[in-house]
Amino acid sequence: MLSAYLMSDWRKLLKYDPLPPLLESNNSSIIYFTKRDLMRDDQGSTEIPWSQKYATKLLHKQREDGSWRYPSKRSGEKYRQDYDQLETYRNLTQLVDLYEINRNHPAIQRASEYLFTKQTPEGDFRGIYGAQYTPNYSAAIMETLIKAGYGSDERVEAGFRWLTSSRQSDGGWAIPIRTSGCKIFEALASTSTVVGDQTKPSSHMVTGVVLRAFAAHGEFRRSDVARDAGALLRDSLFQKDVYPDRATVDYWIKFTFPFWFTDLLSALDSLSKIGFTLDDEEISAGLSWFTEEQNVDGGWRLNLLKGKSIPNLNDWVTLAVCRVFMRFYENLET
Repeated sequence: MLSAYLMSDWRKLLKYDPLPPLLESNNSSIIYFTKRDLMRDDQGSTEIPWSQKYATKLLHKQREDGSWRYPSKRSGEKYRQDYDQLETYRNLTQLVDLYEINRNHPAIQRASEYLFTKQTPEGDFRGIYGAQYTPNYSAAIMETLIKAGYGSDERVEAGFRWLTSSRQSDGGWAIPIRTSGCKIFEALASTSTVVGDQTKPSSHMVTGVVLRAFAAHGEFRRSDVARDAGALLRDSLFQKDVYPDRATVDYWIKFTFPFWFTDLLSALDSLSKIGFTLDDEEISAGLSWFTEEQNVDGGWRLNLLKGKSIPNLNDWVTLAVCRVFMRFYENLET
């Protein structure tokens, strides 16, 4: 196991030192976060990365109501799917995850309040799947809102209550229309909300996304719900999903950043925040995969499915991998 090779520095878990390529990046935000997070070097105001050209470009496209317009052909409209909600979530996540722009910025406030208009009285966020429940997008939106500074907002707490009540009996989550036996496109086109079968097994793809919201929250990450779901996700690493969405094993190493679906990096990121350690055999195996895939320059060039328009995307992914290794290393010491 990796823990047998621990020395005085988390970088000893890797083949090569990942800091030089990050510090040599032509992106000042990458350098800023590398020094702050990986080197514990106080970098002062977090507003410094906010001035990045890519962030400014995203903010310029925001509409007055706080949303962003979905730019492509809307093939899902006939199925009542809210593509503008999806695009707003996507852009807000980039601003929050990459640059840590928070609710102190008026654009982030507007975007957040726009997304809150999509929350139902039950506590979930609805519309991306039409009238259907979507625990994955509900939790993903909540994750971003928490990171933006809304963790103590009652509306986010209502979301956690809904997520907790909507679990499958095994402690994870699944898309209700998948467990109901309904035909997917008929359900998406319907104005009625389908109630799923909570006795069916959970999906590790959905559970991994939902767990990100718990992992992002200082209180809920320590809950029994998070720990139990985390154990399910840990035991599912490199396994096939029980449902057809991203079901094959190879999806574990098809990555998205900022995190979108569940992949090996997003799963390990959540598990490290919840407090799991690399003493777990499954987690050690996951970290070993990244160790073996590291390039001689210290970085990673992974199979990325989304976000390819983001400048310095490989550097952002390398930074994310390093944060995970550092967190697991520190978990052993606490």
